[in-house]
Order: sequence, then C-alpha cells, then structure tokens
Amino acid sequence: MTVAAKWLGLCAAVVLLGWFLTRPETVDPAELQGVVPDPANGERLFHAGGCSACHGADLGGGLALETDFGTFYAPNISTDELAGIGAWTTLDLANAMLRGTSPDGKHYYPAFPYTSYTRMKVQDVADLKAFLDTFAPVNRKSTEHDIAFPWNVRRGIGIWNRRYLDSNFIVAVNIDDALLLRGRYLVEAVGHCGECHTTRDSFGGLEPTMWLAGAPNPDGEGWVPNITPQEDGLADWSANDIAYYLATGFTPDFDTVGGSMVEVQENLARLPDADRAAIAAYLKFIPPKAGPAL
Repeated sequence: MTVAAKWLGLCAAVVLLGWFLTRPETVDPAELQGVVPDPANGERLFHAGGCSACHGADLGGGLALETDFGTFYAPNISTDELAGIGAWTTLDLANAMLRGTSPDGKHYYPAFPYTSYTRMKVQDVADLKAFLDTFAPVNRKSTEHDIAFPWNVRRGIGIWNRRYLDSNFIVAVNIDDALLLRGRYLVEAVGHCGECHTTRDSFGGLEPTMWLAGAPNPDGEGWVPNITPQEDGLADWSANDIAYYLATGFTPDFDTVGGSMVEVQENLARLPDADRAAIAAYLKFIPPKAGPAL
C-alpha cells in the first residue's frame, strides 16, 4: 500500500469517526408504548415551562435571543402542519425535547433548552404534546436563525451534546422527600431555570459549579439574579416568601417582578400551590453560591 493510500484510508477513518460521534440521538420508541397522554397535566407542564413566554401566546413563535454565537428565534410550535408542529408525532416531540433532534434527523441548537428538558419524563412529554394539540394552527413561518460560521454547522452540535447533554440532575436530594423531588424536577427540568440563572462557559454550556448563582441577562441588558440561598441571593427569603413571589409577583420588601421574569411569574402563578411550594423548598435547599463578579 502506498503512502498516499494510507493517508487516504486514515482520512476516511477520521471522517467516519467524526460522523459517528456527531450523529443525532433519538428516543427509543419502546419508551412510549403504553403511554396514555393526559392533556390536563400537559397544561400544568406548559405553564411550568413558560412555553408561551418564548413561543408567544398563540405559539406562533418569534422571540429573538441574541447570543455570542448569533441570534436565535423561537419557532412556531402551533398545530399548523406546515409552519408549526401539527404534523409531529409524540415521538417527534420527545426526540426534540429529550435529545435535541428534529423530525428530519438534524440537531437543534441549544438555545432551545433541551439540555434541561432531557431530564423530563416521557409521560410528561406525551402529556404536553396532548395539550399543545388543543391550540389553533398559526400559519406563520418561523424566522431563520442568524448564525455565522462555524456555529451554523449543525452537525458539530453532536460533539457539543456529548459534552453538555446530561439527563442526570444537578442537585442530589433524598429520594424519599417528595417535595424536594418535585421542586427539583420543576426547576432543573420543566422550568429550565438554570438556562438563565446560571453562567455559561466559552462554548455556551452551563457551569454546574455556579448553579443558579446568577448570569448575564440573555435579553442583553442587566443581570439575571442569584437565586441560591446565598447572601447576594435568597438568603433572607423564606420558602413562603419565594412561593408568594411566584404566585403574586411581589417580593418580601414590596418590590415587584420585572423584565423577562414577568411572563415567567405569570405562568408560574397558574400552577397549583403545591408546585410553587416545591420550587421554593428546592431553592432553599440547594447549596448557596456566591454570584460571579459583575
């Protein structure tokens, strides 16, 4: 074998390895066998996740998220079969939310918080799909993302996923503590609170050592606050204070919710009291972290 042939074979092997390592992952369809969707629970999850805050009240999409990698736009997730996700199956939604993979087998960009949703239960994804199916179709084409090279090469997200896509929970809690388990699930998975309240590294991945300790505002102005039980966070707030804030928008010192948190709070206000109490219990339980330097 000539030197040229050896190099050609090596290059081919590297390409195949890279193609394998960057392949989109999918959910095993067997996980959905026997799942009976519950749209009522889907509505609860819809508000817990604040879906309308990004995708609009009609789910027609449009919210712009400016990042160091480009500008991303929330897509149409209405029941329109062409402009939205009306033609999607429950498995399609599970692949999108739990693996970050589109129905046509491409990677989604992690501006879509599938790195948090990956911790969700398949049953809950099915329930959410059932509720989304109750919305009217919106015939509005999603805005294309504005991303420069090399970040516009979607296949490369496969490598990113191998580093950052992890279905394990961040904070360990007692498996016999139903309140904390529920709070952790709502904060770390469905509510994806860490996506805004946690700093990111140079590749856009969340830094778990700074979990919920605050971060630059993804809207581009100001700072998302520390919500750990730290002095510069929620140390002076009781669990009841937190639950009351989530229900009413009023802080213990009679200030009011502001900025992008307004829509988040309005959605959380539609949850049962037990869910807000669970979120509050979790936020008082997690390790306190000093926020990053401004």
